[in-house]
Amino acid sequence: MMVTIRSTYEGNLRCTATHPSGTELSTDAPKDNEGRGESFSPTDLVATALGNCAMTIMAIVGRRDDLDLAGMSARVVKEMTTDPRRIAAAPVEITVPGKLTAKQKETLEHAARHCPVAMSLHPDLDGVMRFEYPDD
Repeated sequence: MMVTIRSTYEGNLRCTATHPSGTELSTDAPKDNEGRGESFSPTDLVATALGNCAMTIMAIVGRRDDLDLAGMSARVVKEMTTDPRRIAAAPVEITVPGKLTAKQKETLEHAARHCPVAMSLHPDLDGVMRFEYPDD
């Protein structure tokens, strides 16, 4: 499946991307890289995509197994290096609600670690995923 996303540079280090659905998303350069930091930076979107993709794939697998994962949350801490400027780490902590068996947890965690975004990132990126189950 192909999706075409169109982007426009608006000036002042801000871009606007338009999804085929018409939904728009703006990015700003971060304050530590000459920007205003008033919105997600492109690298923030990469980190966000990792957490959201992991949860989405977990929810797809959960739905197949009649698991309601509503309320699941992710926390991603993006760390940048300066030379070269790139994402060095984006560890993900996913909190999963509900009582789950060991097998269900194993299946969900495997799905998260093999989500399309995780599989697309460079292997040098520290994208460790940790899972919390507060209802256990």
